[in-house]
Amino acid sequence: MAAKQAKWNKFEGRTDGFDYEGPALKKNWARLHRGDCEPFPDTAYVKKLVDKHPDLKPDMPIAEAASTLQDAWRAYHRGGFHEAFTLGQSLGLLGGNVANKAENIQATYLEHDKETKPAMFLDVVHRGEELQKAAPDVANSWYLYAQALGRYGQRISIAKALADGLGGKVKGALERAIQLEPKHADANIALGAYHAAVVNKMGGLVARLTYGASKEAAVEHFQEAMKLNPGSAVARIEYANGLAMLFGKSKLAEATRLYEEAAKCEPADVMEWLDVELAKSEIAA
Repeated sequence: MAAKQAKWNKFEGRTDGFDYEGPALKKNWARLHRGDCEPFPDTAYVKKLVDKHPDLKPDMPIAEAASTLQDAWRAYHRGGFHEAFTLGQSLGLLGGNVANKAENIQATYLEHDKETKPAMFLDVVHRGEELQKAAPDVANSWYLYAQALGRYGQRISIAKALADGLGGKVKGALERAIQLEPKHADANIALGAYHAAVVNKMGGLVARLTYGASKEAAVEHFQEAMKLNPGSAVARIEYANGLAMLFGKSKLAEATRLYEEAAKCEPADVMEWLDVELAKSEIAA
């Protein structure tokens, strides 16, 4: 499994301004997690979560687990994805979300091996399934699972992914995440991208009748994401890509504007910096 890799490629880009040591993490948490609505993991929250879902109980005192979880998120935000993953794994399923988010970003941006990349996404999928069973009301267990499954599906082609039933699983998990957390901007982005990709590949009629996908739903989810997280670069990137898939040249000007806006967004952590740099590279191409 990808989780057992001895070495992950190290992030070599900008890190200044992305250290959230001590109380800075909590102070900036709402901004850092505006997209995924992950709750701040203080002792009170972790205790409440473990009391409700005993399978999440870590092999250490709750206060220590909360501190470790916060350190994992600090590592994640400054681009220490392997450290974040390792700290998350040390907490068992309690650290599943930070481990999954770190591995998803590592696989998306920093892993280039054709066999390792999809294996990492599958690793997240399997861990997400375990977390869903243990704590079915944790929104990001569904969102990060869907993100990984969707990106794995892209590696095997959208047509094959749909034929294998992956599309329905992705759509269902994203809808579940939004049901649990209606302000989940990132799940709306991903659901918009799902609708756009299916319509683009299968055509409007088949997409609607067979997969429940439509142009209208794609645009609605992208716009909702922009409303929920107006400073998001990735929301603009995915919206632009969706417009290009759904409407072609007729929406080229709007797609270009969205990319230009994404390139000007101010990142709060390494993941957002990677998104902004992606937008800049697309504009320059």
